[in-house]
Amino acid sequence: MLRQNLQYDRLEAGCDEVGRGCLCGPVVAAAVILPEDYANEFINDSKKLRKSNREILAEEIKVSAIAWSIAEASVEEIDQINILNASFLAMTRAVKKLEVIPQHLLIDGNRFKSDLNIPFDCIIKGDGKFASIAAASILAKVYRDNLMAEFAITYPGYGWERNVGYPTKIHRDGIIKLGLTPIHRKSFRHLPIQLELDL
Repeated sequence: MLRQNLQYDRLEAGCDEVGRGCLCGPVVAAAVILPEDYANEFINDSKKLRKSNREILAEEIKVSAIAWSIAEASVEEIDQINILNASFLAMTRAVKKLEVIPQHLLIDGNRFKSDLNIPFDCIIKGDGKFASIAAASILAKVYRDNLMAEFAITYPGYGWERNVGYPTKIHRDGIIKLGLTPIHRKSFRHLPIQLELDL
């Protein structure tokens, strides 16, 4: 069972993002405030859960949370301000969308910056330690996976319905055969250097 709070008697929002390592699509973040007495033994880092379980848990989290929100930073923003800053921006937007203002933020990772006037702690691998961060990772992952499955219909041939934009062989083969789409991140290296030289 993951920890419920870093400090009790304080309204804490867990924040996490998904999609930093993808070659295309937005980076998506979520923020979740869970009740202090909330307990669900199945909530964990979204990467450790089956897709079907993530989808069930996402609905459970939405019903049980005091507040939750999901936000994006676009491909254009990623290319303009870089993926790290875009991740911070998506998390900031998620917190701002919460219907309840948290007293403290638990951020997955080792750094964070924003214009929020809310104190925070950065927690390395926090999605495997705190329930609220894990819940945020689940909401962001389910939302982004579904979004990439929709993009896969519009832009077939890259395998996004399975790889959700990560640099798999199918994705890179698609880039070689079909080129880049409007939702590919132009600031990212899409192919290994040797492959680029061979093209």
